[in-house]
Amino acid sequence: MQLRYSFRVYPDADQRTALAKAFGCARVVYNDALRARETARAQGQAFPTAGELSKKLITDAKRTPEREWLGGVSAVVLQQALRDADTAYRNFFDGLQGKRPKTGPPRFKSRKDHRQSARFTANARWKITGQGKLSLPKIGEVKVKWSRPLPSAPATVTLLKDAADRYFASFVVQTQDEPLTQTTDDVGIDLGLGHFAVLSEGTRVANPRFLRRAQRKLRKAQRALSRKAKGSKNRARARLGVARTHARVADARREFHHQLSTTIIRDNQAVYVEDLCVKGLGRTRLAKSVHDAGWAAFVSMLEYKAARYGRTFARVDRFLPSSQTCHTCWVVDGPKPLHVRKWTCRACKAIHDRDVNASRVVLAAGRKLAGAREAES
Repeated sequence: MQLRYSFRVYPDADQRTALAKAFGCARVVYNDALRARETARAQGQAFPTAGELSKKLITDAKRTPEREWLGGVSAVVLQQALRDADTAYRNFFDGLQGKRPKTGPPRFKSRKDHRQSARFTANARWKITGQGKLSLPKIGEVKVKWSRPLPSAPATVTLLKDAADRYFASFVVQTQDEPLTQTTDDVGIDLGLGHFAVLSEGTRVANPRFLRRAQRKLRKAQRALSRKAKGSKNRARARLGVARTHARVADARREFHHQLSTTIIRDNQAVYVEDLCVKGLGRTRLAKSVHDAGWAAFVSMLEYKAARYGRTFARVDRFLPSSQTCHTCWVVDGPKPLHVRKWTCRACKAIHDRDVNASRVVLAAGRKLAGAREAES
């Protein structure tokens, strides 16, 4: 399994300048590739191949006065920008053919984008020095804050700059599966807003509401930003204040998801969760709370950790009426408004907690789905 490990890096002033040049050159080559393909499409011609684009936009462009500055960065960064453009088009067309979720057409990148990146492969001859620094061609040795060791030799490294003006090195590594000791427990998870998660054995996980808790700081930072003159240095500093507040919220949410998903995977042999339509819920009046919870990221973590540690994971049908079905007698009792937190089954008279009952219905549906998959295999 391929995983991505990210570490904070601290380039000095000269290295920041070199990284800004690498980001800019990669962005220009990417935009040139998109423009060449859009021109070909408008003229009814076939898309230029990767080899043709490489020769025209990199090799030949470096010999022109308008693009000679492309020679100031590693050629690998420019080649990877072309690959990114090719991948963006391939994903777009695969989405139109139903091979993957639909994505919009590739868009041009801007120097004002909050996220800038440049990727180095093994061909760039980058390395991790004996002093723990990251040596990059035409950039130098960058200080890295190693929070943990890499499990294997990385294949690529991507240098990233986010909206909060922080720099990260993102390594792609090949990892081996590490099956945990088998247990007899399995769990169904009902995700919600009152509680982030309710487990079928009765555990309730509180919803941290990281964005809601940071609202006061965000409001103050955004008001300060609105008072600054556009284009001024004070406005740039105020924008960074807003971005850093959002970054702290995102970091805290990600850490919460990692800790909870690891605990659930470690303690249970099988994990079942409802396949929520987060995109649809994000269009309702609960949109802010839904995005604050980050269900999709949490479920993705459960899925890849289950695969890595030898656990069973399944998503049950999103149309399963988990909040309406009695887990005791399996009678569908009908829809209930959100303020109804406890209800009595009209068939067996069992009294149910809405969330715990839903998680147990998800557990039963997941077991049934897992059994059907085993029978097919």
